[in-house]
Amino acid sequence: MGRRRKKKLPAETVFVEIESLSHDGRGVAHLDGKAIFIDGALPGEEIGFVYTSQRRKFDEGRTVEVKKASPDRVEPKCEHFGVCGGCSLQHMSPEAQIRSKQQVMLDNLERIGKVTPQNILPPLTDNPWGYRRRARLGVKHVIKKGKVLVGFREKRAPYVAELNRCHVLHPSAGEKLKDMASLIEGLSIHDKIPQIEVAVGDNKTGLVFRHLEPLTDEDKNKLITFGEQHNFMIYLQPEGPDSIHLIFPEAETLTYQLPDYDVDYTFEPSDFIQVNANLNRKMVNHALALLEPEEGDDILDLFCGLGNFTLPIARKAGKVTGVEGDKLLVERANTNAKRNKIDNVEFHYADLTQDLDTMSWLKRKWDKILIDPPRTGALEVIEHLPKTNPRRIVYVSCNPATLARDADELVNKHGYKLVSVGVMDMFPHTAHVEAIALFEK
Repeated sequence: MGRRRKKKLPAETVFVEIESLSHDGRGVAHLDGKAIFIDGALPGEEIGFVYTSQRRKFDEGRTVEVKKASPDRVEPKCEHFGVCGGCSLQHMSPEAQIRSKQQVMLDNLERIGKVTPQNILPPLTDNPWGYRRRARLGVKHVIKKGKVLVGFREKRAPYVAELNRCHVLHPSAGEKLKDMASLIEGLSIHDKIPQIEVAVGDNKTGLVFRHLEPLTDEDKNKLITFGEQHNFMIYLQPEGPDSIHLIFPEAETLTYQLPDYDVDYTFEPSDFIQVNANLNRKMVNHALALLEPEEGDDILDLFCGLGNFTLPIARKAGKVTGVEGDKLLVERANTNAKRNKIDNVEFHYADLTQDLDTMSWLKRKWDKILIDPPRTGALEVIEHLPKTNPRRIVYVSCNPATLARDADELVNKHGYKLVSVGVMDMFPHTAHVEAIALFEK
């Protein structure tokens, strides 16, 4: 049988009215009852689009003309917006973005969770530019262009976008993309470096160069010189994440601080940390204000990572126990507790998505619990929480759908009240929704 011929897309511009925004930041319209998801369109607009794909259940398109603009539309700051896949909402004002994210959260709570919060908290926001301190940049030697490209992937395409700078990435890295590309062009294995991992601390910025073939001594010297010139820590990654190692400077570590709690963290470039440093400081303050830790409290912190919430809570509470499913992060949490001379805290390793019946910490009574799960949520561990009898639960979410599902479990099955909920703009200019919720008995 011959290969099925790809259907040719209509070439003409089609005009529609945008009804809503999809979960990934695209405008939604309908033609003849079929949904169309359109890049670069906002609710209430009349736009012209061209088709980029047609499928059985829905179509996709790209805005080419705005006939009637939304009052929320702004001029994107980045010259690469629309090509680069790093952002999806730069054409929407930051104020409108956070309103939209709040509505997504509330819609999910109503539709999936069948719960209504007693209070809606004011959104947490900060500077929407230069905030991103974690990123994985693609690297590609493009023979036809005769040069190396460093940046995010193109929107809905596997190619590395040709970027001059990135306005959402921390300036220490976002203003140095072309310098990184020039560096790699001068290496002997310029076509064998697929990515650069960026990790920004309060002290320095680390770059992790993934390389598929060994570097020469001259290559390493060029990388070290680059680190000296631009104040980068230089790491190499010849294989998996366990192979990451520092080559410049000889002895230094990435750090970040939470000054309000006199806590100073060390972390490795592959560790999970919150992507937005300023928003993270506000989020920790926000979470502790809701949790209200007191001297006599015994508090449990689930999915605790390297202690981002645990150590600040320990400054206020009687005792804190952190539980994390990544053994390396448990080690890092213990190191950071010792580094900060915090001795009323202990950490345990446990996969919180598996059977937890044998876990000793789940057989104790807890005054309060903080939960900060991954996108998959915390359903497995929430089923056990009534046995621990916490009177207050603070839930930090990076996925409104699983927050809503877990809220349903806590409210409609276990008798908690959803007292307060609010959004936090951890990822401006993207459709990512971060939220925080307070549940009480």
